[in-house]
Amino acid sequence: MNIDRLVFALAGTFILLSIALSQLHSIYWLGFTAFVGINMLQASFTGFCPLAKILKALGRPAGPAFK
Repeated sequence: MNIDRLVFALAGTFILLSIALSQLHSIYWLGFTAFVGINMLQASFTGFCPLAKILKALGRPAGPAFK
């Protein structure tokens, strides 16, 4: 799996997990959902994604978006 797909998969997982936690534990977990969303938005404009940098350092192959 390349970096692009991993970033989307992890972002989606984090969003779904934080929504579930906001319903089961505390409404403040929605702050984590907002953080992930804001990070995805800024990455779409700047091309900088911290998770993509980490995955690249771990040796994952780059996809077309993060070359």
